[in-house]
Amino acid sequence: MEQIGRGDPTYEFGTARGTWRRLEGPGDVLDLMDRGAEGIVAVIRDAGATFLSPIFDELAGVVCTGGTIRSHIGIVSREFRVPGVIAADLSSEPPDGTLVELDGATGTVTRTEP
Repeated sequence: MEQIGRGDPTYEFGTARGTWRRLEGPGDVLDLMDRGAEGIVAVIRDAGATFLSPIFDELAGVVCTGGTIRSHIGIVSREFRVPGVIAADLSSEPPDGTLVELDGATGTVTRTEP
């Protein structure tokens, strides 16, 4: 296991695992609406991102590289009880499809496969 980033957990959710997927905008969400977002850890830049709304409840987790836990994405994460790490500082970004783990106590993001 390799730590790839750390940020602020949105709430203490324990650990969550899922498949890393960078989402840049509504087009990426529309694609997941057709295929399903179950088990995806969505990685986004904008903490005000409302484009995740149609799939938020399906996600395994959310990693946001901006904002604070008081940002929209942090609030929605708590409301939906979807694990989240906000203001994540990533030392490296794995390719889409990599299995990752989010730690709700420390806010760490770990790659769980080579």
